[in-house]
Amino acid sequence: MKKIYITRKIDDQVIDQLKERFDVQVWNKEDTAVPKDELLHQVKDSHALLTMLSDKIDQEIFDAAPHLEVVANLAVGYDNIDLDAAKKAGVIVTNTPDVLTDTTADLTFSLIMAVGRRITEAAEYVKQGKWTSWSPYLLAGTDIHHKTIGIIGMGSIGQAVAQRAKGFNMDVLYHTRSRKSEAEQRFNAKHVSLEELLKESDYVVMLAPFTEETKQMMGKKEFALMKKSAFFVNAGRGTTVDEQALIEALQTGEIAGAALDVFEKEPISADHPLLSMKNVVAIPHIGSASRETRLTMMKLASDNIAAVLQGKKALTEVK
Repeated sequence: MKKIYITRKIDDQVIDQLKERFDVQVWNKEDTAVPKDELLHQVKDSHALLTMLSDKIDQEIFDAAPHLEVVANLAVGYDNIDLDAAKKAGVIVTNTPDVLTDTTADLTFSLIMAVGRRITEAAEYVKQGKWTSWSPYLLAGTDIHHKTIGIIGMGSIGQAVAQRAKGFNMDVLYHTRSRKSEAEQRFNAKHVSLEELLKESDYVVMLAPFTEETKQMMGKKEFALMKKSAFFVNAGRGTTVDEQALIEALQTGEIAGAALDVFEKEPISADHPLLSMKNVVAIPHIGSASRETRLTMMKLASDNIAAVLQGKKALTEVK
């Protein structure tokens, strides 16, 4: 019986379905990533891995896994996996695209609203017993409606965010390598240079995938181009941002605030400079974390594994 190793506890119904046909082993500490030495031990006789973004699947892993046929990553992204090493080893890599688009777009727009209207700051204000009276400018924030949103990365999630922005009567600018004619028609979106997007947007939203081209594409120069009244939102990849440059832009008042679901190195420590700033909303990489979407992602990853191990074509292979 072929063995599947799952690097984090997932839904029991998904595990039970896999157990009907395969030997399934699961890392049993739900809130911690599997240690590298444990993973190296488990892959020796594994035919499939169901992995998380927090798992680094590199050359060392592939060298230790002579029977490995497929790595199913529980995410859209796969920069935690060495694709060249996988290809040389003849291992298929899959991800979970599309199924998390709307959920991630919901979360992204929640970040826009939270930082613009100071929601988390206001919630803490009440919890700390500071609310003693009402005043006209008590925790006054910034409007979202009729403002300009600039979306960096106009893939499926970017377009879903643009759809939500139109409900708030926002003007939509976007920057990506290739124009999206259909999106321009649907959302009345305008394709612009990165420089123009940064200068004109009230909310700059980073949704670009991580590549060598996008690595730290938001740096000191880019933050300096933004309006002092503008907010930066990152729900894409932390590595697309020069975090020190972001910290300096916030400290000097170069931008008004930031809302972040992702960071350069994760998880961040409690003494991280960004966490001491009132104008920063920081959450722990939960873009697609709704119960419904997580279950759908788990089922897709499971289906990919089952297909490959039974000699069939993967549903969502990373090319």
